[in-house]
Amino acid sequence: MRYVISDIHGEYGLCMRLLDKINFSGADTLYVCGDMVDKGEESVRLLKFLLGEPNVKCILGNHEYGFLAYYWAVMKNSPEDFDKVLEDLRGWFYGDGKLLDWDTVDKLEALPLYIEEEQFICVHAGLPCGGDGRIVPPEHARDMIMLEDRNFMRPEVVPRDSKCVCFGHTPTRNICNEDKILAYKRPGRSGKNISDYYKIHLDTGTWLGGPLGCFCIDDCTARYVKRPLGGR
Repeated sequence: MRYVISDIHGEYGLCMRLLDKINFSGADTLYVCGDMVDKGEESVRLLKFLLGEPNVKCILGNHEYGFLAYYWAVMKNSPEDFDKVLEDLRGWFYGDGKLLDWDTVDKLEALPLYIEEEQFICVHAGLPCGGDGRIVPPEHARDMIMLEDRNFMRPEVVPRDSKCVCFGHTPTRNICNEDKILAYKRPGRSGKNISDYYKIHLDTGTWLGGPLGCFCIDDCTARYVKRPLGGR
């Protein structure tokens, strides 16, 4: 089965519980639409897991991009002392920054801004739409639009004749006052196939106390895990 998720924000424990709930195995594929890091206490542990699994496909979110921008600035100013650079980078992450190593930094730097498959596109924040309602193909979209866009989430933005776009970035509670995945179905479709949807909004506000959810590409259902009462 194929699953898509976004905005885990360092919640390693919740992520593991969700993968257990869906019985995630080597036969499955997980697409991660960015913002794996920051907010939670186990960003690096989560990164090392996700970037180390061959059946997990990740893209950059604005939080990963922010870290990389910091990394590039540090490298520009002190490229001769790589031990010091790594120590500086570890200080970026709240909680488990000491776990950061160069292999993780290199894998993070190599991530794309989008993934396009036959029936769907994964992007962090969204894609621009032209006046005719058609989306700008991700290969032609500006990087910062894909990372920071706050227009695509609006319910009235309905892409025409496009693949389903899976995205996160902004909690869905801003749209519906609930922490749930919003799957926008094309008129007259059954909702049993991913092509029946034009966009899937995935950010369930995990860092704000909401559940962590994922959407199954193959059966078009959402699955969630909640944080235990009184703990993480």
